[in-house]
Amino acid sequence: MVTFTIAAAHGSSILLDRAGSLAKACDFIREAGRQGVRLLCFPEAFVPGFPYWINLYPPGRQHGVHHLYWQHSVDVPDGDLAPVLDAARMARVNVVLGISERAGGTMYNSQVFVAEDGTLLGRHRKLQPTFAERMLWGQGDGSTLRVFDMPVGKVGGLICYEHMMNLARQALIAQGLQIHCASWPTFASTRGRGGAFDATVETLMKAHALTGQCFVVLAENPVTGQYLDAMEAVLGPQQELVPGGGFSAIYGPNGTCLAGPHTGSEERLVAAEIDLDAIARAKVLVDAAGHYARPEILRLVVDGREQTGIDILGS
Repeated sequence: MVTFTIAAAHGSSILLDRAGSLAKACDFIREAGRQGVRLLCFPEAFVPGFPYWINLYPPGRQHGVHHLYWQHSVDVPDGDLAPVLDAARMARVNVVLGISERAGGTMYNSQVFVAEDGTLLGRHRKLQPTFAERMLWGQGDGSTLRVFDMPVGKVGGLICYEHMMNLARQALIAQGLQIHCASWPTFASTRGRGGAFDATVETLMKAHALTGQCFVVLAENPVTGQYLDAMEAVLGPQQELVPGGGFSAIYGPNGTCLAGPHTGSEERLVAAEIDLDAIARAKVLVDAAGHYARPEILRLVVDGREQTGIDILGS
């Protein structure tokens, strides 16, 4: 048996405040360390918060707030993640953190993977921003569609409706994915349109656990009054989004719910003790990365090159 505790951080950051959001992430990491959690997964764009305004206001009004969001996004080479790396090292917790990543003049919707010794192992950039997100974030490429060797096993992740991309899910499954960190916001508190959101997310996450024979950690943020105040301060009133929402849980390789679902505004760690041997028990029946794959009939090709937009030929 290989047992340990994993958890989702069910909570909200401080919208449009990189320093405040990083500090809150560190608080969650330290609490995870006190509770003996080995792997902690965060919601989508936890730093500096999910940009709910993209779906609520006309595009022409958003240029200013997009610039503000860029200013508060995370510059990885510049060392913005240093507090998180230190907190992970001090707490001995492996972390998958959702961030808005700033790279030059472009932002990416990303997850960063941090080992329990404080090493930044790498990142995943969302391959296809969803709906209005395309006004804000650039597209990721296949170079970050990876599973990372962490001290707790092979860990990967996808972001929100990226889970609708079945081939992206299979790309991680085929790399031996054992624990999947699913980073989401919430739209359950959207007036008139949020009723089916939690059921949609739960169905996708159970399906990924079953078809991938892996553990799935689902982390969502509830909407807070601070989120609404921050948006209205720069964009004016809106009537569509209200406080609340949030749906966090952990699923096993057979699709059973091991923790949660926890819903609503109460912030907490949603934690479960897992046994990696459960993966082998599931794969004896159906191994989507092995004997149930039929690669001579069905093959997945992933372009793993970094797409820089320039190829320099010659010397």
